Amino acid sequence: MNILVCVKQVPGSNNVEVDPVTGVLKRNGIQSKINPYDLYALETALSLVEQYGGNVDTVTMGPPQAKSVIQETICMGVSKGTVLSDRKFAGADVLATAYTLSQGVKKCGKYDLILCGKQTTDGDTAQVGAELSEYLEIANVSNVLSVDDIRDGKLFVTAALDNKNVKLSIAMPCLISMDGDVNTPRLPSYKIKKQLKDETVTFLSFDDFDDKDPNHYGLNGSATQVERIFPPEKNDQKYTIGGDANNQTEELYQLLRAKKLV
Repeated sequence: MNILVCVKQVPGSNNVEVDPVTGVLKRNGIQSKINPYDLYALETALSLVEQYGGNVDTVTMGPPQAKSVIQETICMGVSKGTVLSDRKFAGADVLATAYTLSQGVKKCGKYDLILCGKQTTDGDTAQVGAELSEYLEIANVSNVLSVDDIRDGKLFVTAALDNKNVKLSIAMPCLISMDGDVNTPRLPSYKIKKQLKDETVTFLSFDDFDDKDPNHYGLNGSATQVERIFPPEKNDQKYTIGGDANNQTEELYQLLRAKKLV
């Protein structure tokens, strides 16, 4: 079984400035680390290979220094990794990021399973995994708590909804996004780090992709742009509508009407 894990290099500090012109994070000079949610995805992948056999690769999109996070995953047991790096990719929103990743994944090889972290600590959109699966035209499950079994070409998982956990089966190839705190990620091996070779990391740029339309990448390919960043207002109010579909529809309509939204 061939597994690919998407990882991202994120700032190691919450004290990060935002470019007032482009609305993107200023990452220069900021200490970085692997996105914590991606570590849960990586541990899941490595555990599956230990149980079922196969290989685990990783891919990331970022500046050349993102090579360090790929090397760290190799020290944890990954076979090889790829860095998608080009100035044309800079400033990408979730849509352009997912599209760039899809182009890179197609160049990395064929995989039975792709894993992502639930979200990143620098964006918190939790959208890239689902959008990536759409571009790759494979099925997707988000908020996965565990992979329970693999048999007959299907993946059996437990996933979290708002108020319950569900058991699902999904045909491979597929993509799953792992929730947080679902396992204990292993530590990198110092022995492997000492033996690490550059050829285990491959760089791909815009020129390596099949789609060479610059309007599909970076700021040019982004459907959204950040105008302002501010702390969200906290609201823990929740309203649950029960009953059958007719009752839910009528109650939702009356609720929207009372708020003068319709």
